[in-house]
Amino acid sequence: MLAAERRDHLLGLLAREGKIVAKDVAATLGISEDSVRRDLRDLAAEGLCQRVYGGALPASPAVVDYAARQTVTLDGKRQVAATAAALVRPGSALILDGGTTALAVARALPADLPCTAITHSPTVAVALLDRPQVEVFLIGGRLFKHSAVTCGAAAVEAAQNVSADLCLLGVTGVHPEAGLTTGDAEEAAMKRALAARAAETYILASSEKIGTASRFRVLPWEGISGLITDAAPGHPVVEQLTARGVSVLTTG
Repeated sequence: MLAAERRDHLLGLLAREGKIVAKDVAATLGISEDSVRRDLRDLAAEGLCQRVYGGALPASPAVVDYAARQTVTLDGKRQVAATAAALVRPGSALILDGGTTALAVARALPADLPCTAITHSPTVAVALLDRPQVEVFLIGGRLFKHSAVTCGAAAVEAAQNVSADLCLLGVTGVHPEAGLTTGDAEEAAMKRALAARAAETYILASSEKIGTASRFRVLPWEGISGLITDAAPGHPVVEQLTARGVSVLTTG
């Protein structure tokens, strides 16, 4: 089989099965695992898969820069945001992550809702300026421009001194096996620090992130209260997560 044919086979398998197991592909095609791993390295270099131990998973499209993400699945993000905003109770304290879906949540909060919002996102903080009943606490630190959030040691330390009723957290990948992932190690650490300071943590994940993975794990499934997504209840990944006991709030 030619290299181009192997590439098409791998991409087709990834689309159908949601994962690639290198040893199984090698046995099916009658080639070495080294050949499969080389093909996967090439696909990963093009952003077409996320390599993991023993094979590969679909790569998240949400690892592009912040400006580009503002044009991706806008309707889905608004639906997720509306469902998430409904979880915020009057008088409660909310930790709101950064990213485009979190920004949509800030805009979806009722104008007269009294609450406290804690965020490490300057853009989210600015979006809450016209909410007179929302007291805003902005966590400082090194600005990670890719996602327009602060992170690093100073931000993590500041996060350890807050407490909240609810944390709404964004990720770039949601996969039954890889878990909840994102593309930067420091950002993943910051997300863990935020989640650890809330009584409940819900993950915000529009449909393009479902079934995909990024390099760094944020949280295990048992570390969250639920997942909010616009993916259909019958989506294979949603069904797998529900079967393993994950609470999934779908917007449809």
